[in-house]
Amino acid sequence: MGLKGVIVECFVGFWDYETAKVMVVKNRPLGIIYRSVQFLIVTYFTWYVFIIQKAYQEIETGPESSIYTKMNGVALSGDTVQDMVEYVRPSEGGDVISAILRKEVTHNQRQGVCAEHFSVPGANCTEDSDCTPQEIGMQGNGKRTGLCVPYYNQTFKTCQIKSWCPIEEFAAVREPALKEAINFTVFIKNTVHFPKFRVLRGNTKGKKNLHSCTYNAVTNIYCPVFTLGYIAKQAEENFTELCETGGVIGVFINWKCNLDLDPSECYPEYAFRRLDLRKDLISSGYNYRFGKYYSRNGSEYRSLVKAFGMRIDVIVHGEAGKFSIIPTIINMVAAMTSVGICSFLCDWILLTFIDKNEIYSDVKFDGITSDPSRELATENTTVSQDSTHTDLSDNVQL
Repeated sequence: MGLKGVIVECFVGFWDYETAKVMVVKNRPLGIIYRSVQFLIVTYFTWYVFIIQKAYQEIETGPESSIYTKMNGVALSGDTVQDMVEYVRPSEGGDVISAILRKEVTHNQRQGVCAEHFSVPGANCTEDSDCTPQEIGMQGNGKRTGLCVPYYNQTFKTCQIKSWCPIEEFAAVREPALKEAINFTVFIKNTVHFPKFRVLRGNTKGKKNLHSCTYNAVTNIYCPVFTLGYIAKQAEENFTELCETGGVIGVFINWKCNLDLDPSECYPEYAFRRLDLRKDLISSGYNYRFGKYYSRNGSEYRSLVKAFGMRIDVIVHGEAGKFSIIPTIINMVAAMTSVGICSFLCDWILLTFIDKNEIYSDVKFDGITSDPSRELATENTTVSQDSTHTDLSDNVQL
């Protein structure tokens, strides 16, 4: 056959139509495999894809979010009544707010010279030559003067520094923990916007007096007022231990909205989890320092406060879905296409593991022409209306 003949044959063959041939293989094990795989595929798409994953919906994640937080409460420190101005940083915040639960205060510090703390590397000395003038240690408290001086009326000496004196490590006073803070309340106002669906939702509703309610997952889901004790308990933390070391608690607001339902079904769900490293590690807990400055006899003084607190980070997640014809069609086509895996699997079993599989191949693949005088010979074949059914049960066994 020349090149011309090959081209003509390919051209003519291009216009042939191929159609599937239906064969009935009466084999019980193969039938069980076929129906079992069908059942698994249909169950997967019906239950998981369409019911659980809601594949018939168009989904939007990562909504635009706004957060406003405010803390309220009054505590007694000694004989002094102190409010949120003293114990909250910042007093009104966004997605982060913290409450001071314990303080270590160094009173009456002023600029001057004093002995460096003995735990600072290279600070211990016996004579002035052991101290390098103008040296600033990154782990120290100030700049060295070059003198070796007694350590605050002790028998040993350390290098003298220029700094805020007396230093914190020597003069800090530990104040009692603020256990009344367990009843402090945090108001967390959150709104989310799903721009694709033009839906705006908030975690408050109606004209409820939010100063007289606290959150309850059943009766008060639209009252986002939480006590610090409730937050610690939900995060499975001991509030007394938090007062000692401080800690960072994450408040997670989850919006999962099915917009095919009533709008009242789109409401926030809250979860709480500790985010910082645990107390058995060196860097555990949460603390920070700040100073309170004042003047006395024309000189500037400060009180250095090391605050151990409970920091609250508000984190918002959101997902909204609504029926759409496009993802519905796509996933239905995927489901129907996946059912074809059953036939592919059973055909592979027939071709691979069944005796006399050449019989299956001969009957499955036939060539048909438009010549009416040509007779097709097949064995054990029955014809019904529009299909040809071939029974291979007498010749093939698993």
